[in-house]
Amino acid sequence: MVSLHRVAVLAQHDVYPFELGIPTRVFAAADAGYEVTVCTPDGKPVRTNAGFHVAVEHGPEILATADTVIVAPIDAYRVRKEVTTAVSDALASVRGDARIVSICTGSFALAAVGLLDGRRATTHWECAPLFRAWYPHVDLQENVLFTHDGDVHTSAGAAAGIDLCLDLVRADHGARVANHAARRCVVSPFREGGQAQFIERPLADAPDASTSAARDWALAHLGERITVAELAQRSHMSERTLIRRFRDETGMAPRRWLTLQRLSRARELLESSSLSVEEIAASVGYATATSLRTHLSSEIGLRPAAYRRAFHRPVSELSEPRVDPGAR
Repeated sequence: MVSLHRVAVLAQHDVYPFELGIPTRVFAAADAGYEVTVCTPDGKPVRTNAGFHVAVEHGPEILATADTVIVAPIDAYRVRKEVTTAVSDALASVRGDARIVSICTGSFALAAVGLLDGRRATTHWECAPLFRAWYPHVDLQENVLFTHDGDVHTSAGAAAGIDLCLDLVRADHGARVANHAARRCVVSPFREGGQAQFIERPLADAPDASTSAARDWALAHLGERITVAELAQRSHMSERTLIRRFRDETGMAPRRWLTLQRLSRARELLESSSLSVEEIAASVGYATATSLRTHLSSEIGLRPAAYRRAFHRPVSELSEPRVDPGAR
């Protein structure tokens, strides 16, 4: 039986309603024992920046029992260098062993009460200059989707909050459960935290100017040797152009993208199959099991055997997605 994991989401005045709803949507879609509750610093309704108010059933008391505390963002034009006393007192009640998370400008509140001092963190790129000026003791990573520093996790704006929540599900329950949640939410199952916030060309101007066909081919042939030259040939462009277009469209270089796709597939196989590490390594394009061990350990800090012990779960244990109108 999956143990209960309590997630408390803190909403302040001028909260962004889209980002406020992300934790409930993603963690509920995981079907993995998360209980998500929204609260405010004083238990009273808060206004959103969209012209309506949000009424809640809980005040800051739930933060003291939460396993994960998430601070939702507020209107960028209303962020304050000093948070209100109510917000400061609410965050002071968070358990010392709780996981602390911010989405977008929620990081301003964490920084204001000192929770980000000396830590890596991010926020929306438009707010980065202001954040850096106000909180110089924070190691701001202004051009990434999300960051992890111990039990403190921060994300950039909007969709990056979805990426971070999925990554937390992945850390808790493995890639298959995170992918299950992503499918139910109809979003991409994995975007690397270090990927650039602003991708120059997320949609190609024309099909023949995109690397998408080459990427689709690569995903279907991960077990084979794949070179930049071959990707360029399949995209009908020079290697230099391919690399530039690849960065424009994915936020990373072709080799880095391939590494992440191979490791993602390897993690799924470690979780759901009985294949040996050697067989999995070969199926995702690594010449030896040692190569897979090295890359996986470097990326997530676990060797394949340890990852399998932590997350192995037969496919039959994953329930079919429920009919959910909100996921359509």
